[in-house]
Amino acid sequence: MRNSFIKTAVFIFVTVTIFSCNLNKKRQAEKVELCQGAYLTEEAAVEKLKEFSATFSNKKEWEKRAVKIRAQIKKGAELDKIPQSDWNFPIKITHGEKYQMIGYTVENIGLELKPGYIVHGNIYMPDSITGKVPAILNPHGHWFEGADYGRFRPDMQYRCSAFAKMGAIAINWDMYGTGEDVAHKHHSPEALTMQTFNTLRILDYISSLPQTDTDRIIITGASGGGTQTFIAAAIDDRFDISVPTVMVSAYFYGGCVCESGKPIHKSANFETNNVEIAACFAPKPQLLNSDGDDWTKNVPDVEFPYIKNIYKLYGAEDNIENAHFIDEVHNYGISKRKATYHFLAKHAALKLNNILDKNGEIDESFVLLLDTTQLKVFPERALVVDPMESRKQK
Repeated sequence: MRNSFIKTAVFIFVTVTIFSCNLNKKRQAEKVELCQGAYLTEEAAVEKLKEFSATFSNKKEWEKRAVKIRAQIKKGAELDKIPQSDWNFPIKITHGEKYQMIGYTVENIGLELKPGYIVHGNIYMPDSITGKVPAILNPHGHWFEGADYGRFRPDMQYRCSAFAKMGAIAINWDMYGTGEDVAHKHHSPEALTMQTFNTLRILDYISSLPQTDTDRIIITGASGGGTQTFIAAAIDDRFDISVPTVMVSAYFYGGCVCESGKPIHKSANFETNNVEIAACFAPKPQLLNSDGDDWTKNVPDVEFPYIKNIYKLYGAEDNIENAHFIDEVHNYGISKRKATYHFLAKHAALKLNNILDKNGEIDESFVLLLDTTQLKVFPERALVVDPMESRKQK
């Protein structure tokens, strides 16, 4: 009897111990670490890239790593937790004001991307469309002050207008919890998930337009919009050209939860960074716009060579470029826009001549800037005030 009791006790002890060990292993495997802001020093970032580069030496090995990077993004961003019915929801459109400009139109639109969830934006269309034309998605960054706000800011209007004048469809929209999205908070745990969902669903919409050439779909944005550019371009192969602006950095991972608030960079068994995420776009055409006043100051010497080496594995070095402006700051200013216009004329056959003056220089003077009220889908609706909750982030 006593031996039987001892055997039973030992069995229970061993079972509980094994269960506890397995549970601890599972918890350890699920342990994640967020990589946010200036997560590494500049020196440590260089060493980290060396560590990453040691994991591949040819195209096949890189592509195996790229599969893991994309899987890390999708799982970390929790895109798989969004119901399939939301991904398949027939997008419904609310049409607002439409303005006739010089050679193009601007229309305010609301897109119901899933039941009851509307994202507000503007679509710029060329006056004359023959056959299929390129389409350009324009996520915006963290600018939320006065007239310099989100999708309404001048640089967004300049480039979307120029894109339309050059013969492309251009669309922009509010970041999650900003602009006309008064129902949500931008600085919230679901921001990265929902912003990526929004981009991919707007890609669904723009791809469905009869005028869109689905072999020439482009994405470009600055700052937080730059982050959204390389994330979306990495995980959805429908994008054909990517222009992330002032954001690809080896040591800075994005300062807002909409960029780095989910474990898209690091898990217990895998680690990557934004440089490699951008590199996942290889061998397709990609332009990195950078400047000397922010975390992209090292791009010509650190980030660009790393990405170019990956393009070399495909024999596609001509498809990756860096336009670096050492004396400029964190923005999508005229110099960076000019670089983008030339790059898209080269790789997407946009009509550069349509925005050149008599001296052959790029001229945006045809653009008539509209005020915020004119560009709202619902003019009476107040914009979200201080969507970053007093955090001064760029």
